[in-house]
Amino acid sequence: MSEIEWMSTAAAAEYLGITNRTLYRFIDEGQIAAYKFGRVIRLQRVDVEAFIEASRVQPGTMSHLYPEVAGSGD
Repeated sequence: MSEIEWMSTAAAAEYLGITNRTLYRFIDEGQIAAYKFGRVIRLQRVDVEAFIEASRVQPGTMSHLYPEVAGSGD
């Protein structure tokens, strides 16, 4: 059994490229697991990695973000 690798919220937010506030919202919404030890909140690196994989954008799901180019002849 491998040892748990803990991350602080600051380290996890930086690793994900998001603000602490966004990370706390994800934790509160249950999108990413976190653990509270007294007043300290920690995340397991494997949970952060799983969150990244679960957030992967599936091909073909983004077309609503770009309008068709007017006059493009198909």
